[in-house]
Amino acid sequence: GMKALAESLGVNIHVNAEVEKIVVEDGEAKALIVNSERKDSDIILSGADYHHSETLLDETYRQYSEDYWKKKTFAPSSLLFYVGFDKKLKNINHHNLFFDTNFETHAEEIYDDPKWPKDPLFYVNFPSVTDPFMAPENCETGFFLIPIAPDLEDTEQLRKQYFDIIINRFEKRTNQSVQNNIIFKESFCVKDFKKEYNSYKGNAYGMANTLMQTAFLRPKLKSKKVKDLYFTGQLTVPGPGVPPSLISGKLVADLIEKN
Repeated sequence: GMKALAESLGVNIHVNAEVEKIVVEDGEAKALIVNSERKDSDIILSGADYHHSETLLDETYRQYSEDYWKKKTFAPSSLLFYVGFDKKLKNINHHNLFFDTNFETHAEEIYDDPKWPKDPLFYVNFPSVTDPFMAPENCETGFFLIPIAPDLEDTEQLRKQYFDIIINRFEKRTNQSVQNNIIFKESFCVKDFKKEYNSYKGNAYGMANTLMQTAFLRPKLKSKKVKDLYFTGQLTVPGPGVPPSLISGKLVADLIEKN
């Protein structure tokens, strides 16, 4: 995978290493404070959440204010469920879209009037349909996703409420009973995106691809205020998603070589 490829190219990966500060001296990025220890570097490239990365700088070196981020339109967050079943399911594909409720209403509840959706659309992925090694024999593994507005209230009660909603609809639409066959269930939502990824407002996909948030109108790959400080990932150029984020890495690598 990506880890093996990176290591084959000479990358050293450090885990359990929280970056606490980007050290700037005389306008140049000089070091990171990691687990209270200084790590000097010639160049600093952040692939973390862009907003979070800038909070690691003293305010005078930040390119974008809090008001800048507040005014941006963000793509949805998500409520995710990872579910294991002790039987093979029927009437399913690898990718399954349950768009059996009103799309416009759900979209309004994400962008226009942010709140938990009344009748959510959802997506389900069953990787064990195409890869038998993704689940034990005669079992199924599923990934359920509800797109929601970022920064919503996130409680265990709400997670349970929405799992009940979608699993009941799933049973109805696929004409089968599955709830008594659940042997594993774990959820991931707004609070987890914030905690695990330092994601701004708990978003899952970065800034929305609106006309005024595309191409050169997105946050820059190279800091305008700090020499030798660069950024990559879904909040910068070219945009959200795995392929664009990989392209972002290639673009910033070329930029670093050029400079």
